[in-house]
Amino acid sequence: MQLANIFWLKTDTWHGICYVYGMEMASVGKAGVFIPAIGKIAAQVGQSATPAQAKSELVRKSLHFLIALSPAMATVGLPFAVLSLFVGILAYTLMELLRSSGVKVPLVSAITGMASRERDAGRFVFGPVTLGLGAMLALLLFPLPVATAGIFALAFGDGLAGLAGRLFGRIRPAFLLGKSVEGSAACFMATGLSVYLFSQNFMVALVAASVATAVEALPLEDFDNVVLPLVVGFAVQLVIL
Repeated sequence: MQLANIFWLKTDTWHGICYVYGMEMASVGKAGVFIPAIGKIAAQVGQSATPAQAKSELVRKSLHFLIALSPAMATVGLPFAVLSLFVGILAYTLMELLRSSGVKVPLVSAITGMASRERDAGRFVFGPVTLGLGAMLALLLFPLPVATAGIFALAFGDGLAGLAGRLFGRIRPAFLLGKSVEGSAACFMATGLSVYLFSQNFMVALVAASVATAVEALPLEDFDNVVLPLVVGFAVQLVIL
């Protein structure tokens, strides 16, 4: 089956709008619920994010969504997109090395500080590096339509999974390895919808959403930014062959 029959990519223009809504989180106490089940499946009720954590996650995911622009850059020219991502990674690495060594970099230090999580305190923040690397490798390894599916899974699926899980995640079954049902549902829906709107192919969207949700649930930390678009791209490539 021809790739052109499955995907349609409008190259003369590109419209992308990301809406990020702030909200006040009600304070709730810690609670736990034990649910007996076959296979030792347990669920627990988590604690809502504090206002500071919510703000940090909103900043992080706002940056995460921007990687969805890389396929649009590739329609101008693949070398242009890859070079832009490479330069961005190098520039960020240099400025983050300065910041982590105590040198204040205007604007960048402030944004990185707001976007960093507790686990990032006092160390180099790798998230933006792996984010750019994941998009760059997808563009280099796959045809643009396939790479776009993987990058959309990264930008919208993984992005909204983290946001939903952090702000609203309460049910965390053992088989999700610490991730929440709410976050996984957001990943599935966001990936499926974004890939379907792009590809107009239900099967491609379903495969991309299913694979992205499975990979996002793995405890890969920042390295899911590299693994997720590549695995989703490989799965989508198999579907269209």
